[in-house]
Amino acid sequence: MTETRLSQTRRGAIAAALVTVAGAASIAASARAAAPDMTELSGDVHDFDYYTGDWTVTNRRLKKRWTANPEWEEFLGKTSFTPYLGGVANVSESVFPTKGFAGLTVRVFDPEHHLWSIYWINGSNATDLGPPMIGGFRGNVGEFRGDDTDDGKPIKVRVIRTKLPPGKERWEQAFSQDGGTTWETNWTADFTRATGR
Repeated sequence: MTETRLSQTRRGAIAAALVTVAGAASIAASARAAAPDMTELSGDVHDFDYYTGDWTVTNRRLKKRWTANPEWEEFLGKTSFTPYLGGVANVSESVFPTKGFAGLTVRVFDPEHHLWSIYWINGSNATDLGPPMIGGFRGNVGEFRGDDTDDGKPIKVRVIRTKLPPGKERWEQAFSQDGGTTWETNWTADFTRATGR
């Protein structure tokens, strides 16, 4: 993907984030009511200040999900975080050079319910925001959950982010096919702040 295309995608994502801020409040309220365990999560407009800047990323991802003998692949990536509107919205651009794809994560903060709504935008289909993941932090650990589909089947998605100051972070993604009773971790990413940042 060219730099020009990424820049166009970034502008579109920021515009989409601004449009969805109002809707995020009602989504967050519904999510908190439907998931009692989320009452312990609390977001703050400065939660993602830690991530501002450039990071190198070591990714480990399952080659195939839901198998008895899982195999993992490892690949590098780069991520750049930028805050907007005083932290109410932020965008991170992730590029995976050896995989040939890139994407944006757009986060918008709901100050009434103290929760974040998080949208992933694939670089090859930037108009499809999909359903958000909702969540917040307990100290340096953030948890975000949402609904999605995997190979056409409905699933629950969970992402856990762990800040490891001064310049590291651990990200883990897991899917559930049984409504959140059991989870399969299918992607982990270890972030290291880029030199000089």
